[in-house]
This record gives sequence, structure tokens and C-alpha cells, in this order.
Amino acid sequence: MRRREEEYLEAIYIVKLNKGVVRVKDLALMLKVKPSSIVAYLTRLSSKGLVRYVKGEHIELTLKGEEMAKRIYHKHLVIREFLHRVLGLPRDIAEEDACYIEHGVHDETVKRMEEIISKVK
Repeated sequence: MRRREEEYLEAIYIVKLNKGVVRVKDLALMLKVKPSSIVAYLTRLSSKGLVRYVKGEHIELTLKGEEMAKRIYHKHLVIREFLHRVLGLPRDIAEEDACYIEHGVHDETVKRMEEIISKVK
């Protein structure tokens, strides 16, 4: 899966958690892109069976899309906590770096980070 696809899935998931519904304008604000770019990408994700999108309606993750989004978001949270708690980085830097790292890090690395975090707590 491409990095941008992961970013979109994660953004949809986060907006859904925070607002309950996901609209194009919510994603445009979060991802800092034009609504037309959002629609084009939603069409791509829809063709892959990851989202349900009909113009003028709320955006929904499919079961497959939600599973992927949860996995990506979990990686993000683990990496952010590792960077903040273990490495002592300020939260804002840990957040920014987690966004970058989450798309290229191996699942085994995340698992080891989780283990270290649990020992630090």
C-alpha cells in the first residue's frame, strides 16, 4: 500500500473517531489539500474496496479499510509514545516524526517498541 493511501485511511479513521461522521471538507482540512484532491483519492480507495464514497454523502471505511486504518493508527500511537516516553522527545516532535515513520516501519519493530514502552511505564 502506498504511503498516501495509508494517510487517507488513517485520516478517515481519526475524523470518524473524533466527529462520528466523515465529510470531504473534514479530510481536506486535516490533510491540507483541496476537496477535489480528496474526491479523486476517495475514488481510488473506493475502487480498491477500502472506502464507500458517494458524492454528497458521508465517507465510510469498509471493513477491510477500517482494519487497515486501525493498524496504521496503532503504529502511529506506538511510535509516538516510544519517541516521547523512551527517547524523551517533546510531544509535538514525537507526533510529527510518528507521522513520517509509521509508513515505513516494520511490524516487528513496532512490536519491540511496544515491549519497551510497557517496561518504561
